[in-house]
Amino acid sequence: MLKQWIGKAFLRVAGWKTDGERPAQDRYVIIAAPHTSNWDMPFMLAMAFVYDIPVRWMGKHTLFKAPFGPFFKRLGGIPIVRHRPGGVVGQMVEHFENNDSLVLMVPAEGTRSHVDYWKSGFYHIARGANVPVVLSYLDVGKKVGGIGPAVELTGDFRADMDKIRGFYAGMQGFCPENVGVIRLREEDVVEVVEHDGAVAEEIDRLAGNL
Repeated sequence: MLKQWIGKAFLRVAGWKTDGERPAQDRYVIIAAPHTSNWDMPFMLAMAFVYDIPVRWMGKHTLFKAPFGPFFKRLGGIPIVRHRPGGVVGQMVEHFENNDSLVLMVPAEGTRSHVDYWKSGFYHIARGANVPVVLSYLDVGKKVGGIGPAVELTGDFRADMDKIRGFYAGMQGFCPENVGVIRLREEDVVEVVEHDGAVAEEIDRLAGNL
């Protein structure tokens, strides 16, 4: 396949290797970390080509207007209307419900700069659609990238994120100083109001503001 050849050639010239297997599932959310540089995108696309994973991504609906709309859709873009009832999470859950095969790539850090929290959209989308979260990565220190485990989320934010933190521990991005803290705001909410009925309402509020 031409895309696989292109991906392998790109990584070979760059001196990188791949590790892991193509996920067996047809429907899942895939996160890529650490996300610290503009170089992340071409390397992750090359990895997707090598593993023959048809990744989709979310974009503001105005991005898909003429004349470039069809081009972005061919690249895997999914138009999102942020002010629509149900928000981003609701729209993506609907996409999963309407598709037998869907791989949604979500930048959990949300930016190339250092962050104190990951954005929790990937978590709420995966939980709402009842699909796993697949961990993909780029480890610049070892020049290795690929596919890690599929994590079945339980709704226990701390326990689920501990699995994710354990996997990414020690991995180096292109700009190490920009590697963010692998933590969700919901974890802090649970710690502060763990014994208060308001915790569910606050978590719902955070999910609605994604």
